[in-house]
Amino acid sequence: MSAFQGTRMNPSKFHKSQLKFLAFLIPLAIFMALPIVYIFFHAFKPIDELFAYPPRFFVENPTLQNFVDLFTKTNDTGVPMSRFLFNSVVITLIVVVLTVIISTMAGYALSKKNFRMKKAIFEINTLALMFVPAAVMIPRYLLIDELGLINTFLVHILPLLAMPIGLFLVKQFIDQIPDELLEAARLDGASDFQIFVRIIIPLVKPAIATIAILSFQLVWNSVESSSLYVNDEGLKTFSFYMSTLTSTVEGNNVAGQGLAAAASLIMFVPNLIIFIILQSQVMNTMAHSGIK
Repeated sequence: MSAFQGTRMNPSKFHKSQLKFLAFLIPLAIFMALPIVYIFFHAFKPIDELFAYPPRFFVENPTLQNFVDLFTKTNDTGVPMSRFLFNSVVITLIVVVLTVIISTMAGYALSKKNFRMKKAIFEINTLALMFVPAAVMIPRYLLIDELGLINTFLVHILPLLAMPIGLFLVKQFIDQIPDELLEAARLDGASDFQIFVRIIIPLVKPAIATIAILSFQLVWNSVESSSLYVNDEGLKTFSFYMSTLTSTVEGNNVAGQGLAAAASLIMFVPNLIIFIILQSQVMNTMAHSGIK
């Protein structure tokens, strides 16, 4: 049994009946791509083009000076930009991997195992979807302080491992796997771990891809931990560093705009790459969730 393939609903060949859809979708796609194109061009503009009036969409004299200045700049505490970028990469990789593992294991247990408080736990997880981050900011800070995680590297990781939407998505996805398939595997002598690795994981790859994208975007773009829980500049992330560029370049907001433009592109490119790689799996998840 293979993973659900929602994209197979798409036509495999071109037909003239598709022209009416293409006439609408192609201009819409071009319009939606304009901000992406602008981010790329904006990062390579020299200072005079960044502040040109009227603003220019395309760059006329592209330059790498913004990136050179960004990578050679050191903030007031002597921490280089590469340190912030390294922190973000390490934190993001750890959180994405652990979030996928925790969500899939918990989803499997809540979907296919019977134990006390099973429904209550899932209801609590569903209830957690209702809370915006600002609503739990103070309780989260008090808990982190009680655990002694303030100003540590772990404070970037542990609070983000709990991902209610990931658990909810995986659990609902695993619910569609027939129990008879798992029973057949048990009769063949497969352990719970073997069933999880050899059957559950391959069948929920679309859901895993969706969780990976959501957790990546959450962690990569997060400035909360660096702003609220960390005082050591060497432990802060690239997203926090980027948010301070326009106000920390020798007190000159104009000079910081070029650095901010280059940093914005660096922040955006990983999001674009991971979505392009996993987009087919995400489409399978959306199609699967809409079929009853």
